[in-house]
Amino acid sequence: MLCELKIKNLALIESLHLVFDQIGSATGGGELVVMTGETGAGKSIILRGLHLLMGGRSSVDWIRSGEDSCEVEALFELRPEQQEVLSTLMEQGLDDGLNVIIRRQVLARGGSRMTINGVFVPVKTVAGIMVQLMNVAGQHDHQQLLQPGNHLEMLDALGELEPQREAYGLLYRAWQEKRAALISLQRQEQDKEKRRELLSYQLEEIRGLAPEPGEDEQLQQERQRLKNADGLKHLSQEAYHLLSSTILDDLAQLRRSVGQVAQLDPDSQILVGELVEYSYLAEDLSDRLRQYRDSLEANPYRLEQVGERLQDLQQLKRKYGNTLAAVLEYAHAAEQELQQIETMDRELEILAERAHQLQQQTLAAATALSQQRQIVGRRLEQGMETELTSLAFDRARFQVLFQEHDCSFGCLGPTGCDRLEFFFSANAGEPLRPLANVASGGELSRLMLAMKCLLARRDRVNTVIFDEVDAGIGGEAAEAVARKIKELAGHHQVFCITHLPQIAARGTLHFLVLKKQDKDRTVSTVIRLEPQERTRELARMLAGESVSEQTRIWAEALLVKGGGNVCLR
Repeated sequence: MLCELKIKNLALIESLHLVFDQIGSATGGGELVVMTGETGAGKSIILRGLHLLMGGRSSVDWIRSGEDSCEVEALFELRPEQQEVLSTLMEQGLDDGLNVIIRRQVLARGGSRMTINGVFVPVKTVAGIMVQLMNVAGQHDHQQLLQPGNHLEMLDALGELEPQREAYGLLYRAWQEKRAALISLQRQEQDKEKRRELLSYQLEEIRGLAPEPGEDEQLQQERQRLKNADGLKHLSQEAYHLLSSTILDDLAQLRRSVGQVAQLDPDSQILVGELVEYSYLAEDLSDRLRQYRDSLEANPYRLEQVGERLQDLQQLKRKYGNTLAAVLEYAHAAEQELQQIETMDRELEILAERAHQLQQQTLAAATALSQQRQIVGRRLEQGMETELTSLAFDRARFQVLFQEHDCSFGCLGPTGCDRLEFFFSANAGEPLRPLANVASGGELSRLMLAMKCLLARRDRVNTVIFDEVDAGIGGEAAEAVARKIKELAGHHQVFCITHLPQIAARGTLHFLVLKKQDKDRTVSTVIRLEPQERTRELARMLAGESVSEQTRIWAEALLVKGGGNVCLR
């Protein structure tokens, strides 16, 4: 249950701390907390704060002008039987007994931070826990009933079929993946002979030339050398002549002279050694220069061979890659694909068998899910008609109409093989028609309330918040809605933002939302009403500014009828 709510610097709210007495918690029951106030007083801001706590998107525009951030914090007290959420908190190291404190801070510079029991956690984690703690029914939620696509979701939620539906979904996705892979392989199989011929030709072409990585670069250098063979030979001959004709003789004389120096001066040994080594190195370089000169020759035939080889390699690169390394990689991939083609028949057989198995399993799961939905559908019809009777729909009829078909492969989809829509008739003698075509705004509000009541009985969520579910209703219907909300509050903690005095009078706690001027700034605040103050607020809700003694008597009678005076302390 929600025990406390703190809001700071959110829109018109500067600072707010609400404490909700656990009236029903001691006996295992619930409570009805009502919030009233003029339109625009700030009731929607409180809902915005709850939206933030549930992991909804935030906006820096929501931060009170001039402040660096806004904060929303809620304290929930769990019951021991709420094992699912307790286990979730324990698994993630967030448990603190039966208390859960969730806090969110939205920063003016952008971004937000969320904590559970003081530990920073991702928004997704908080959202997953909050859906187990609190359910918010907004004033526009009844619009969901106008969209047939939502009806299947509601039916599955009522029947607690989500695990079975999720298991089916896993099978369906696996079947679709295998089916797509099989179709792709079958297309490849149809073209495999053409592909085999092409790959074989390409491999033969590459293997015939047997390129090596970097071979083209080496050939380019060789071709350059062959083209300039005469010039290179002349220059190297000239250099060799200069080196061998004079320098080598002088180096021999150098060795003899420094040898004598070394004999006369032992300290010159290092210098003499380096000079001798240099002279021998010069002789070695002269010999290598001669060999290089002798290796040079103008060879038109070799030049032609190199040119043809380079042309062949360039042709390969144009076809299979920018480099010879890329060409060889292509050849390797072609070899692997050829091997796959050779084993394709066996792969097709295995893949087809697996796809067929998944298809049968998916169909079986869809059939079982459909049978359960039929049962839940009949139960929903009975439950909705019972709830609607208590909401002043004495002759209303509600039907879950399934599209007639056999559960077969052709009708399988991500959610199963069922297509359904809710049909409704509010008056005796009128035929059932699609709900979206016949329900008025007030009727939709009561229909959604009836649906929420059915869901709440199966829901593990203890706290339910209704935002103006009374829109578009009055008179006897308003009285019926008030009774229904009070009934729901018998086993849930219910918060109701309302403009109906019939609902407000039944609250075990009554808060008034006000908007006022404080130091030239507008501020929204919330105050808890005592019995006498409740009478004045109910009178205002009944007659606006024209409150009379008769109106006050009427307001007191509503409180007595709703049990308000008894519940207040």
